[in-house]
Amino acid sequence: MKALVYTGPEQLRYDTVPDAVARDGEALLRVDSVGICGSDMHAFLGHDERRPAPLILGHEAAGTIVNGPEAGRRVTVNPLVTCGQCEACKAGRNNLCPQRQIISMPPREGAFAERLSMPLENLVTIPAGVSFEKAALAEPIACGWHAVRLARNALAKPLEEATCLVIGGGAIGLGAALVLATAGASGIAISETNKARHPTLTRSGDFHVFDPSQPGCAVDGAVDLVIDAVGFAATREAACRAVRPGGAIVHIGLGDANGGLDIRKMTLQEIAFIGTYTYTPADFRETAAAIFDGRLGALNWTETRSLSDGLGAFRDIRNGAAAAPKIILKP
Repeated sequence: MKALVYTGPEQLRYDTVPDAVARDGEALLRVDSVGICGSDMHAFLGHDERRPAPLILGHEAAGTIVNGPEAGRRVTVNPLVTCGQCEACKAGRNNLCPQRQIISMPPREGAFAERLSMPLENLVTIPAGVSFEKAALAEPIACGWHAVRLARNALAKPLEEATCLVIGGGAIGLGAALVLATAGASGIAISETNKARHPTLTRSGDFHVFDPSQPGCAVDGAVDLVIDAVGFAATREAACRAVRPGGAIVHIGLGDANGGLDIRKMTLQEIAFIGTYTYTPADFRETAAAIFDGRLGALNWTETRSLSDGLGAFRDIRNGAAAAPKIILKP
């Protein structure tokens, strides 16, 4: 089969690799659409020790089952494979399973390929009339769904009354903003330095979109909830400046691991900081349902390219030349 293989920092090779085979009890999928995630970009740049080369990346996938009695079923993929037996899994918090695996990290190859093996319980049926490209957004948007659910529990006021700032206008950030709007929040702002993305962000919802590098754009101490969908020291600093006393910062991004938190302010002003990783199975299913029934809008902000052009897509994202919040590759 053909696959896009990460071979080293800033190196991807479109190549023929051994055919994927279904693991015991799993379904074999023909991949139709797979998104490029920020974590794929971190690996591409050589910044993710969890993803050593050579490796097939990609985990935001949708496709069709090609083996067994369910062959022909169109599905979107929850890429997080867990044990189902530990305390976290039994509590429905599978994302905290100590045995968790995610495709695109060893020992599971990713979805930048023509075929992929997944457990049946990780697959959600795509209804007729919903495209594979739209269904592949379930994974990144589920991260925001999970984050907003945790934020609602942490805020001292109803989410409907909270001022909200999302840092980062990629698919995770835009998805989080759409989930906030669906949950009843108003006064949602999106901070995004890539001005090429601003028109898409603006037409996707009733959002105040701004470039934080421009004069007069500071929101210091004015925000009840900040969602950091980028996760660099600079964005954590911005989140700490923006949040008001008693507010909350929800951290999704995995840009880098160190720096940026104003611990003194967080302590003196009783600011909650919540780290959030992926989503639970319930979060994923609820996100998929919201996509399928249109609650999250048209979701027409993706760009599709051939998997064979994957290296070019990664380079465009790295260079800030990609206006779309999400590039979806087609094997």
